[in-house]
Amino acid sequence: MNKIRVLIADDQPLMRQGFAMILSAQPDIEVVGEAGTGAAAVERARTLGPDVIMMDIQMPGMDGITATRQLRNCKVLILTTFGSQEHVAQALHAGASGFLLKDATPEQLVHAVRVIASGEALLDPAITRTLIQRALPALTTSVTPPRFEALSERETQVLRLLAQGMSNAEIATVLVVSEATVKTHVSRLLTKLGLRDRVQAVVAAYQHGLV
Repeated sequence: MNKIRVLIADDQPLMRQGFAMILSAQPDIEVVGEAGTGAAAVERARTLGPDVIMMDIQMPGMDGITATRQLRNCKVLILTTFGSQEHVAQALHAGASGFLLKDATPEQLVHAVRVIASGEALLDPAITRTLIQRALPALTTSVTPPRFEALSERETQVLRLLAQGMSNAEIATVLVVSEATVKTHVSRLLTKLGLRDRVQAVVAAYQHGLV
């Protein structure tokens, strides 16, 4: 079994150690490295090639947002608080794949890493929905709107449900289809809109008035 390789970037050693202990206890997760600054995170990510990078926003020197922007081809899990709405908005633009509150439970931490590693990007609605909705007023609408007209009626339905913070399983229940069918719709709508992941799709849906 291939383990999920995780790099933890946080300027607080105790936080890094705590996260590492929780994740290392899982049979399918391996912590391959730690970093105390954004610059170190970028360097070690390029050297180690982790599947998921846990990135704190506020770090000395290069912050987590700048580091995330330099790692657009990586899956970055942003560590944040409800009080950093502007930072969340900036992280969305930087290409973050998901968000986790710093006071999340160990179960939520493990779940978040697994979901992002699988490519599903948008996390547990209980965590992500509020963060995205609070951050949206600070987001700037892009110059060229995605081509929503290219989506089928069902793909548009799926996108609207994504924007409500629903998981694939929840969307499958609402639409009375299989979860595999939902994954196919999500993949196709991302391709048609030229977007990298579910987080970008949700932001685009809100920015351009689809929801």
